[in-house]
Amino acid sequence: MAGRGLPRGLTPLRHRGFRLLAGGQLTSNVGDALYMVALPWYVLAEHGGALLLGTVLAAYGIPRTVLLAVGGQASDRWRPWTVMMAADTVRMVAVAALAVATVSGPASAVVLVPIAVVLGAGEGLFLPGSMAIAPALLPGDDLQAGNALLAGGTQLATLAGPLVGGVIVAFFGPAPAFAIDAATFAVSALTLVGVRATQRTAPGAAPAGQPEPAAVALADAGNPGPTLRSMLRSEPILQVGLLVTVAANLGSGGLGEVALPSLAHGPLHSGAGGYGALIAALGGGALVGTIVAGQARQARRPLVVGTFAFLVAAVAMAAVPYVGSTVAVGLLIAVFGVMEGFGNVVTITAVQRWAPPQVMGRLMGVLVLASMGLFPVSVALAGFVVHDLGPAPFFPFASATLALAVLVALTQRTWRDFGMAPAATGSSDTSPPLETLTALAPADPGRDAPAAAPADTTDQMP
Repeated sequence: MAGRGLPRGLTPLRHRGFRLLAGGQLTSNVGDALYMVALPWYVLAEHGGALLLGTVLAAYGIPRTVLLAVGGQASDRWRPWTVMMAADTVRMVAVAALAVATVSGPASAVVLVPIAVVLGAGEGLFLPGSMAIAPALLPGDDLQAGNALLAGGTQLATLAGPLVGGVIVAFFGPAPAFAIDAATFAVSALTLVGVRATQRTAPGAAPAGQPEPAAVALADAGNPGPTLRSMLRSEPILQVGLLVTVAANLGSGGLGEVALPSLAHGPLHSGAGGYGALIAALGGGALVGTIVAGQARQARRPLVVGTFAFLVAAVAMAAVPYVGSTVAVGLLIAVFGVMEGFGNVVTITAVQRWAPPQVMGRLMGVLVLASMGLFPVSVALAGFVVHDLGPAPFFPFASATLALAVLVALTQRTWRDFGMAPAATGSSDTSPPLETLTALAPADPGRDAPAAAPADTTDQMP
């Protein structure tokens, strides 16, 4: 068998489609990190000022949030890899135009704002598909490890990319960094072309442009399957999960973007270098957490395991402003990163295993919107708190919202039993397992039960 002898965390690499996806996304994430360094440097160095920078970031963030729902709908209709490929192609052109604009003159809103709008819209279209694609490429046994590999690649790029970007911008200016970022979008788009080709050649797959056989059968039976709206009304786990996501993210944006840098600049007096070390500790911890999740077996009660990880993360973050030294703060932030990275992989995998394939993109879009939608509120709230009371009180506040949200969720049996088969729980209110939901949904190659691992996405490792 291909990939025999691989560690558990690397077994998803047996599947050719997933290898293409992981390689392309790692490359693209490195390019994103270069962009994050080059953009503010270009705007501020060219006398654009903080106001222009804020305007450009807002022009990016607003369409990204607005188009999350559109991206989810498109992902379900045209498959995640197709939407992701189109979004990458558009963003490649936009960043290439930014590279040209950078060498053509100083920063100006007339040029930067339209480019930022296109990039933000592309990201909004891309994100739901990027969260829905792994279940379409991997069998259920490999899904948690696959999510861990994708998340770990993002964390690795976040750690290494800014260092590379800083060197490039320092020695060559921002234009080459933007050009490299555009090239990474091209690489990602090409790998997604390969993913699409791999899926189209799957044994038993419908010819291009034709519906899947199971979808044809459902259409003949007059059963369109569940919709996202009906699931939001009827599935308690979605209602609880969305409330938990919103509550848990009330403090997260302000914590990272306002309170932590204010703490480093003020009470800790750690300077820019110390602040960079704290960010590295967070990223390194998250990378370790995703690796551990990738090696771990599927938990019998995945949301209970994830909840425990989030509670430990909340305790660690609450203590951050009171330990008194940059080193101690860094250790606590690393613990927070480990627990958050682990908990995120475990919980999102549980949701992916459960969700019907034909609404996966829309469901992921709603979850991303719930997690990102409160970002402006969170940073504004943090700004008021830090301005009036200093950074320290915001840490226990943000930690308390996270802890309270998951503790309330634990009081719900639907949450505790999520992911378990009814026979194991003996309860009629257990969330329906994937087999129950996919009985109403089109079969998707690579999904877990009842189908086996698709042979088309597996080949011999070199």
